[in-house]
Amino acid sequence: MSISPIRGAYPNTRMRRLRAQDFSRRLVRENQLSVNDLILPLFVIEGRGETQQVASMPGVERLTVDLLAEKAKELVKLGIPAVALFPVVDPAHKSEDARAAYDKDGLAQRAVRAMKDAAPELGVITDVALDPFTSHGQDGLMDGNGYIVNDDTVEVLVQQALSHAEAGADVVAPSDMMDGRIGAIRNALEKDGHVNTMIMSYAAKYASAYYGPFRDAVGSAGNLKGGSKASYQMDPSNGDEALHECALDLAEGADMIMVKPGMPYLDVVTRVKTDLQVPTFAYQVSGEYAMHCAAFDNGWLAREAVILESLLSFKRAGADGVLTYFAEEAARLLQT
Repeated sequence: MSISPIRGAYPNTRMRRLRAQDFSRRLVRENQLSVNDLILPLFVIEGRGETQQVASMPGVERLTVDLLAEKAKELVKLGIPAVALFPVVDPAHKSEDARAAYDKDGLAQRAVRAMKDAAPELGVITDVALDPFTSHGQDGLMDGNGYIVNDDTVEVLVQQALSHAEAGADVVAPSDMMDGRIGAIRNALEKDGHVNTMIMSYAAKYASAYYGPFRDAVGSAGNLKGGSKASYQMDPSNGDEALHECALDLAEGADMIMVKPGMPYLDVVTRVKTDLQVPTFAYQVSGEYAMHCAAFDNGWLAREAVILESLLSFKRAGADGVLTYFAEEAARLLQT
């Protein structure tokens, strides 16, 4: 960016003048964080009236469907516009072909129905990916050589997305990074009459080391056993490639774009928003959350101030909204 000589030299220009008082700082503030920017990820488990703590994510709980419905009502009162739902699947229901992913009475599908019944105005975003349902923990179907096959996986993802839409999901969010899955899902949604079901594409999802606590939370880490997802998730070294991925998914029918992880990839968020000018979201992932919480617990960082500052950084980078485990806490802080 080149700065043209609009302002005069010091002392005609004193940049600190506008910072001297609270009212003037507020008047010239370039970016604002509000509750409308927040999406809360939620983990759902089988059972009734039960919660489970996620050890690697302090303060985050897995909830049964009935408690999730009550949580939905609380989030509406806070003004949070949407949640992102992730099922924790019993190992007995995992398989090589991930057939439980599109069970119409599956855990995710029942959770969607319960939340929409309890709080119809709350947006429900569902994860379209097979890693919670595969016995090997990968996001797709695996061939005999251990390679994740693309087109056969897409066929299963389409069935999964349709089952979510039929359950009442407002947004399906493919996070698998298979080629061509957005177009296939969009065509299937249109054919089945789900013309207003939105697609939030995890178009720039990196093969990141920041996902560990999430994999613990959904129970896929043990199945993955250290396996790599580098054959389908993006190389952290690449930025230009992200723009191509996003543009392709938009052409196929995506309504919104997701960049994941968040803070380590804010440069990608900025490039996507600037170049494509479409609704752009980012995920402050489990590893980011865990790092912050560790610093808070050790007294190294001020919890409330850092939560809001970290979320504001997404807005400054150009994100229209943020998936964050701090969403509920941040919503309360923004009300004070």
